[in-house]
This record gives sequence, C-alpha cells and structure tokens, in this order.
Amino acid sequence: MCGIVGYIGDKKNAVDVIMSGLHRLEYRGYDSAGVAVIKDSTLKCVKSLGKLVSMDAKLEANPLIGPLGIGHTRWATHGVPSEVNSHPHFDVPMEIAVVHNGIIENYQELRASLQKDGVVFRSQTDTETIAHLVRKYYQGDLFAAVKRALHDVEGAYAIGVVCKNNPDVLVAARHGSPLIVGLGDDEAYIASDVPAIMKFTRKVLYIDNGQVCEIRRDGYKVEDLQGNPVTLEVKTVDWDDAAAEKEGYPHFMLKEINQQPEVIRNTLRGRVTEGSDVVNLQDMQLTEQELKDCKKIVIVSCGTAWHAGLVGKYLIERFAKVPVEVDIASEYRYRDPIIYPNTIVIPVTQSGETADTLEAIRIAKKRGAKVVSIVNVVGSSIARESHGVIYTQAGPEIGVASTKAYTSQITAFALFTIWLGETRGVLSKAEAKEMIAHLRAVPDKIQWCLDHQEDVIRCAKDPKYLNAQSALYLGRSFNFPSALEGALKLKEISYIHAEGYGAGEMKHGPIALVTDELPVVCVAVAGDTYDKMVSNMQEIRARSGIVLTVATAGDEGIKAHSADVIYVPECYEPFSPIVVAVPLQLLAYYIAANRGCDVDQPRNLAKSVTVE
Repeated sequence: MCGIVGYIGDKKNAVDVIMSGLHRLEYRGYDSAGVAVIKDSTLKCVKSLGKLVSMDAKLEANPLIGPLGIGHTRWATHGVPSEVNSHPHFDVPMEIAVVHNGIIENYQELRASLQKDGVVFRSQTDTETIAHLVRKYYQGDLFAAVKRALHDVEGAYAIGVVCKNNPDVLVAARHGSPLIVGLGDDEAYIASDVPAIMKFTRKVLYIDNGQVCEIRRDGYKVEDLQGNPVTLEVKTVDWDDAAAEKEGYPHFMLKEINQQPEVIRNTLRGRVTEGSDVVNLQDMQLTEQELKDCKKIVIVSCGTAWHAGLVGKYLIERFAKVPVEVDIASEYRYRDPIIYPNTIVIPVTQSGETADTLEAIRIAKKRGAKVVSIVNVVGSSIARESHGVIYTQAGPEIGVASTKAYTSQITAFALFTIWLGETRGVLSKAEAKEMIAHLRAVPDKIQWCLDHQEDVIRCAKDPKYLNAQSALYLGRSFNFPSALEGALKLKEISYIHAEGYGAGEMKHGPIALVTDELPVVCVAVAGDTYDKMVSNMQEIRARSGIVLTVATAGDEGIKAHSADVIYVPECYEPFSPIVVAVPLQLLAYYIAANRGCDVDQPRNLAKSVTVE
C-alpha cells in the first residue's frame, strides 16, 4: 500500500526526485509522508501528516538539498497516523534512516529484546525495529549490517536504508512487498512501483524475495541474505510516461475507463488474430497432458479481481468443461483447503503483489497444484511464482477503484477458456473461431458505450440516484458478477451503501428492502436469462421500487419495466460482462463526482494491498 522512493547521484536533488515519485504513488493511499536526505555526512528529515501538499509546503519553507535520500508515504498499520509514526525511522543516534512497506510480524519480540539492550523507541511502529537492528549490527558497512539485521526479521518488507557515515551507498531489500531499482547514468533510484521513476529512467531491476541490493552512483551489487551473489536481468519498461498522468481528464478513474477499448486490444494483441481459431498463450509452462488431466480449477483473488474470477468460472465451466471453485484469497489460506491431484490454481491480481493471494498460491503449490496467474505487472511476485502467466497488458492503473484491470482480467479468462477448451478437445475449431471473433469485437462495443454516455450522465444527476442512501444491483448468469462489481464500484467511491445479488436471490431476503426510495440496478441484456430478469424487475416495480436497467440497444419494451434505461450494444452474452462493466463504472464515477467525493483516492482505501 505505502510508497517508497529513493535516489543516489549528483545530477539531481534527491528531494526533487523523491517528491516527484511519491506524488506518482499517491494512488496507493496514505496518511502521512516523510523524506530523509544526506549531504556532507549530515542526515536531515522532514515529515508531515496528511497529503503530500503539506509536505510540499514544509519543504518549500525549509528546503532539503542532497545527492542521497529516501522518502515514503505511509498507510497506518502499527500506530496511529502521526508525524512520529511516519517514515523514515531512525536509530538512536539518528545516523541510520529506514523506509519500509509491509509488516514485521515479530516486531514485538524484537522491540522487547532491543529495549533490554537499552534502546529507546520513538514510535509505535514495527518499522523502527529495523533501524535499531541495523544499528546493532553496523560496523561501518551498511550493506553487511542490513543483511545481518534481516536475518532476525519475520514478515513482509520492502526497505530503503541510508546512513550518514556511508554517504555513497543506498541499500534496498525485499521480502513479500514489491521493490524495484532504477538505473541511470551515474545515478540510481529505488521505488515500490514503476510509475514513481518512469520520468527519470526506464531501466529497472526487479528485486526478488530475500535479496539485498547495494546501490552506488556508478554501479550496484545484489546478494541473498546468505551473501551469495545474485545476477538480475535489467528490464526496460515500455510504458508511456503519460500513463501516469491524467491527460486532461478530471480524474485518473475516468481516464482509465476511457482507456478500456485500447487495453482490451492490448490484451488480445499477439494472442488472437482476425479469422483465427487458435489462442496463443506464450508464457505457459504446463504440458498438454497436464491440461488434459486437469480435474479441477481453483480461482483465488480479492475484491474486484474476485468478481472477475466469478465470470471466469462461468466461462471455464461452460466451454472448457472443468469444475471451478472461486475463493476469496484471504479465506482460502485459513480454511485448510483440500487440493486434489491435477488441480490448477488461478490467482487473479492487478499488482501481482496482493499478500493474501500470494500466500494462497504458495499453499496450493506446496500441495501439488499448478499455478496459472492472471496479472498485470511483469516481474511481480505472483508472476514469478507461477507455472504460467497471462499478462493483462493494462498498463498502470492509478485510480484506487479498479476499472481497466477488471475488464482486462475477464478478457484474459476468455482467452484462457478458449485455449483450455481447445487443448482438452471439448471446444471445436469452429466454436473457437466464433468465440475469438466475438472477443475481438468487444473493444468496439466498449467504445460505443463511451460514445453514448448521455443516459448515464443524466441518471447520475437525478436526485433519486444521486441522493440515495442504499442501492441494490441484480444480475443473472454471466452478469451476476456484474451486479457484484457494479455495487462495489458505487459503494467504494460514492460511499452509497450498495449490495449486489443474483436476481434469483431477491425473494430470499433483499426484496424486503424495496421501497419507493430504493434504486435497483438491473442488468437485463439480451440472453438466456433475459425473461427471468424482466420478471424480477416487474416484482420490484410492483413494490414501487426504482428500477434502473442496463439493457441491449433496441430493446424498447424494457422501458415499460424501468424508471430509466442505460443501453449497451448487442453483445455475445458470455462476453457481455466486459461491456456491461463500462456503464456501471461510469454511473458510479459520475455519481461520486457529483457528490464531491475523492474519486481517485476514496477514504480508507489503498490500491495495492501488500499486507494481510
């Protein structure tokens, strides 16, 4: 969740680099920030509670200048949000500074042991223990001290460490939480995510679990905690720098909603071609026999990715004929899951670093499952620990509320379904060709939705929706997950309470909530369950409920059962959740914006949940 940025070099002021990077990481969510800089063997620090604008003002009043520094945006886990608890944290003589993402699970034992040695703690955080441990083992070599200190640490961490007595060294290490090193000409950077440093360099090292990197202006070395040298490949990031900017949109979320046609094309590019009956998935290390022998698929994910997984279940079971179980990752790891032989586990995650999902796949792998991940970030932990990967090619998603990541994840499931069905011999080439053609048509259908927003914008201004206290979302079959995702979007950015249900469940409880003040959003596009959805809508209208329908363009009859209608183009029903997602995203966005909410950074939320 938190953000880390660091710099070493003589070409720039470290503070300028750090603050630029932290601003680009604001999407992760935070409650405080801090920067520490070393110049002429002097270590200075500025911290601030709240948003980075407060830090900007403090730094303008009291400038920090230096060639080496680290910075951090904190999202509180241990200790209340405060300047004292914000990072960087220091050893007792204020010579060593540490920034840290993650959670040190044994920090209380470490704290007690250090206190027995006479160490006085300044904060309530787990992170401060790292600074004192590094001091404990420090004998003039910061790199060696960090490696030794991390032997005592249990839990997840990505850290940046500097010491005023080693003004030519920046040390970085990770286990569980993401961290990268950026390389320039006689300068280098560290960051918790690529967008932070795209402005300065495109050459990066992805630090892996249990690795420590000593970074100097003119070079670096990487070792594991046992001191064994590690060789890492320098990767070139090909994202457009403008991807981390709003490009004239009022919010990142609206920009990312509008990027979806191109994102879906990118997800399909190189994997399917016009007129083809074959899906090409290159990053797979599963044999054809393993796929044919597969008896069960388990999808593990969290939040929006879990909704994408539910759509994946409908697709895989319908067309690849494999039973699928969809689990919330945070529950999966605690229920002692039964893993049968020939099971494939599919983790779904935008960041590739989601802590609960990562632990879930580790459990599954230990019990013999194969892992095929759907992930956006190349080189992420989950991607590296998988037997196969489908990268969603969505680019950076800055808005906390997921949009393009979700639709690209469903697209990845569609590709996997066709590929698996053909490999197992249960999907004919003719069927595959037809499905690929439908899939390739999806970007244009999304663009149609973006070009016809008038009804969404009108509804978002209507007091009966704008001022609602609660809302229900209903869908069936492939669009049951659409109801769940639509409700999540509304609640997380507008703060209107909303719940999604399978429409068949309405009479089992939720119908008791229906009044003439309750909006009920019904996904009733053309398909096998259309008539059933209309019946549910009639039941709501009979009880004076307010029905807002998402329907197929040309369906005039649906107006008789609706207070308002938002149309989408005609679409192949199994892939309709990708298209339906767009007006539901726009509805939530415009309602939230009209209510004056912080759309990109909703309260209490963070983008990447890298702790449990």
